Amino acid sequence: MKFKFAHNNINVLDLSKSIEFYDKALGLKEVRRINAKDGSFIIVYLGDGVSQHRLELTWLRDRKEKYNLGDNEFHLAFVVDDFESAKKLHMDMGCVCYVNNEMGIYFIEDPDGYWLEVLPEKMI
Repeated sequence: MKFKFAHNNINVLDLSKSIEFYDKALGLKEVRRINAKDGSFIIVYLGDGVSQHRLELTWLRDRKEKYNLGDNEFHLAFVVDDFESAKKLHMDMGCVCYVNNEMGIYFIEDPDGYWLEVLPEKMI
């Protein structure tokens, strides 16, 4: 038996804002969408155009309050080939929330408060 990663899910309050953020910040594009027949939810899968892994964004119509992310101890990580350009983009966007110069990584925060790690390609 063999398993492989399929997707990670995060719930979002403003689907359009999140799709725009993930496109601008990380180049992720919508590859699939599921709309509930009753309009109660929308699921959007984002992809990087390279791997089969997907980021699933779930929007729930009746959810109005922010999600409780606890201590935000979990995160997704993204590898980038031009680390300095990516860091500049994210600094310009104002979404850098933590920098660890000693490790050579940093984190950005999405519109819902999820942290996303960015590391240079040489680290994988």
